[in-house]
Amino acid sequence: MTEPRQCPAVLIAAPASGQGKTTVTAALARLHRNQGRRVRVFKCGPDFLDPMILARASGAPVYQLDMWMVGEQDSRRLLWEAAQEADIILIEGVMGLFDGTPSSADLARHFGVPVLAVIDGTAMAQTFGALALGLACYQPDLPFAGVLANRVGTVRHAQLLEGSLTQGLRWYGALSRETGIELPSRHLGLVQASELNDLDTRLDAAAAALAQTCEVALPPAVTFAAPVEHRVARLLDGVRIAVARDAAFAFVYDASLDVLRNMGAELVFFSPLHDAHLPACDSLYLPGGYPELHHLALAANESMLADIRAHHAADKPLLAECGGMLYLLDALTDVDGARAELLGLLPGEAVMQKRLAALALQAVELPEGVLRGHTYHHSLTSTQLQPIARGVSPNGGRGAEAVYRQGRMTASYVHFYFPSNPAAVAALFAPDLHLDAQANEPTDE
Repeated sequence: MTEPRQCPAVLIAAPASGQGKTTVTAALARLHRNQGRRVRVFKCGPDFLDPMILARASGAPVYQLDMWMVGEQDSRRLLWEAAQEADIILIEGVMGLFDGTPSSADLARHFGVPVLAVIDGTAMAQTFGALALGLACYQPDLPFAGVLANRVGTVRHAQLLEGSLTQGLRWYGALSRETGIELPSRHLGLVQASELNDLDTRLDAAAAALAQTCEVALPPAVTFAAPVEHRVARLLDGVRIAVARDAAFAFVYDASLDVLRNMGAELVFFSPLHDAHLPACDSLYLPGGYPELHHLALAANESMLADIRAHHAADKPLLAECGGMLYLLDALTDVDGARAELLGLLPGEAVMQKRLAALALQAVELPEGVLRGHTYHHSLTSTQLQPIARGVSPNGGRGAEAVYRQGRMTASYVHFYFPSNPAAVAALFAPDLHLDAQANEPTDE
């Protein structure tokens, strides 16, 4: 089919990070879901933690939208496919509305999705209206739906904020600053959905609170044009890939797993934390996550360590990203100084930092082809290996991340977005493609 599709949609954005976009998006998703509607949520830009919360709120998988990493055509395809099955599409923005290149505003303008601005109303009254007007008018061609106040105090406070709006700006409601609604966070962002035993209670409470002040009616429909049809070749037919997935390794794009399956791979998930052995597999994928919170338990699972070492010794493909790369090192030390010896397949050690060490989109030219992704970490790694490639940020962001290789093992801080180059990904995981080990020279990251 090549016909356009229509679906009500808004993009939830804010003047800056920390305004509560995820809480509001999750509350809206659960609110409409509790009305019996089919809700699809997307997240702008590279992110793993917010989508976990949003998937729980909406009851459907959450994919990334981004004009650079995902690309215009794949972003268009994802929206067009969602428009067929959803009653409403919600898109959570990233950072401030106009921050970054490309920004959330760029995506909203390109696809014609109106912006719902979330503004933290704490310690604010009439100035709220000035901020709202600035967001709405800063770029005259930006479609703008209205504004929603977050973290309001009393009913009177909400009334003051609503009364400050001018020039016909629409009031979408307010969300209280109740502690039972706000979602907890840690150094990389929100706490993982699986770690919050009361998450559904929080989501239902947020939805109920929002319903008291906002309209439950659907926003206007947006027309989504059909994408250019593109089929992925079945380059991994019959290849069995073991994918680490537990509290220590959970940062995986659903779109990346879809690409592996579409290329014919069979995915089997396992837990380096809890499983005694690596499942039978041709290739191994160790994604990012929070190994620094579980490094002592990972070190204690000696049978799993032995199986992964044997996998590498057998010259089988292994891709490790960020936290997965830390697992490969000789040792990892957390912010409290606790050190654990890990796989020892990548010579060197990492030490967790209290401050952010790197944050940037990355394009990496590997022997297999160029892959896009992003980096975001709080650790510093020292290794004797010479990288085979380094990432380049398209917008001058921090980090030119190294990619290391020994035999069929490839490791980097970069979280790769597999749909950006399926053929390159297939080459990384295909067991019959042998890549010579690269020369090793001392270096520090």
